[in-house]
Amino acid sequence: MEVGEWNLYLSKFLRLFFSLLFPGLIICGLLCFCLIVILLRIRIMLLRKKESVSLYRNKKNQKVIAFFHPYCNAGGGGERVLWCALRALQKKYHDATYVVYTGDEDVTGEQILNDAFRRFNIKLVHPVKFVFLRKRYLVEASLYPHFTLLGQSLGSIFLGLEALWKCVPDVYIDSMGYAFTLPLFKCLGDCKVGSYVHYPTISTDMLSVVRNQNAGFNNATFITRNSFLSKVKLIYYYLFALIYGLVGSCSDVVMVNSSWTLNHILSLWKVQSCCSIVYPPCDVKTFLDIPLHEKQTASEALVVSVGQFRPEKNHPLQIRAFAKLLEEMATECPPSLKLILIGGCRNKDDEHRVNQLKKLCEDLGVQENVEFQINIPFEEFKHYLSKAMIGLHTMWNEHFGIGVVECMAAGTVMLAHNSGGPKLDIVVPYEGNITGFLAESEEDYAETMAHILCMSPEKRLQIRKNARQSVSRFSDQEFEVTFLSSVERLFI
Repeated sequence: MEVGEWNLYLSKFLRLFFSLLFPGLIICGLLCFCLIVILLRIRIMLLRKKESVSLYRNKKNQKVIAFFHPYCNAGGGGERVLWCALRALQKKYHDATYVVYTGDEDVTGEQILNDAFRRFNIKLVHPVKFVFLRKRYLVEASLYPHFTLLGQSLGSIFLGLEALWKCVPDVYIDSMGYAFTLPLFKCLGDCKVGSYVHYPTISTDMLSVVRNQNAGFNNATFITRNSFLSKVKLIYYYLFALIYGLVGSCSDVVMVNSSWTLNHILSLWKVQSCCSIVYPPCDVKTFLDIPLHEKQTASEALVVSVGQFRPEKNHPLQIRAFAKLLEEMATECPPSLKLILIGGCRNKDDEHRVNQLKKLCEDLGVQENVEFQINIPFEEFKHYLSKAMIGLHTMWNEHFGIGVVECMAAGTVMLAHNSGGPKLDIVVPYEGNITGFLAESEEDYAETMAHILCMSPEKRLQIRKNARQSVSRFSDQEFEVTFLSSVERLFI
């Protein structure tokens, strides 16, 4: 092709490009202008609603403090944080109105408060108003079999809009980790915004798992085996992490539940000036009445695991390590050790997971030595902890570990995973003395359990005393002090 023909084709291409460019820019500009006008109009309407005396504001200057907790009746550790936070605020700011955004439409507000008292022994000082949300299904993981993080985050925006439209507060606290709602309440609702982060939606650890093509419960094997798919997923994760950081940085106050979470949030959100650790309130007082006498003999000891039957808890590692322990001890004398797996089953997926764990026990020949205690009452749970010699935990990068704290408060010798909250915050020396043990591999766990069992009763008792004394910093009283100190700037 001659130079003249190339010039002709190039000139035609440039004319076509510029003929489409300017109309495209005009259309994009008009769309942006319309979007800005709509958002400004929504903001004006919301601010008018905020200033009016309404169902949620008894008088004009009364503050409305709202918590975004779509699953407030779930009964987990996150819900305990919610009710303790509300109780602390009501004691200090008793003139305010308190609102909880929830998607639990199948119960009444009175039933939710009764459940909180029954499960956690927490009774609020003043009434709470509930705003019931109809679009909670938009944040269900099952709705998004692919691109789950993005789907749930976008869904939370629409759920947040519903919440904001129904009640415009003065102070907004996201207590469940829906960071994409923060810009809505700050920019459209003109609220002071705080967040309590239990677990970052995406973490640098998740990025490294995908980058290194490691299989995991959130990184399917077919992706790890395909270099192209791994690169695509890594790009997706990096873009999501960037956006997650931008929306998180809208917070005026950020509270995190552990040092591990703090490191990730500071890396992603860049909120060094307004971020602090507020350990979740653990009901350690309930377990302090368990006497610290020496428990069973080594060959008859109970090993107890506490944690919901979810994939990240890694129960198979516990069973395999326990089987290896039994195998090693059988060379001396047949042990009657028991592993008690205590946890909650939320749905059919969890039930299927338990059945798979039972099959693993049969395959390893330890079914007679392993018991499953599912959804048991609190008193029964406490009874098992009072009898146990060893507390077992195997989740990699557990963000905190309330079950670990409960085991230590009950007087077990704790053996936790050498990562996350247990490593950085919980199973740490107390006044220079050992409070428990950490492990990673199957062999590590088996060897450490054998080491604990071979200790003298006096040495085990000293470790248990150290552990019990160390967990007082995770009490309800400590939570109230640190929480109120952290949120103070929201009320200035």
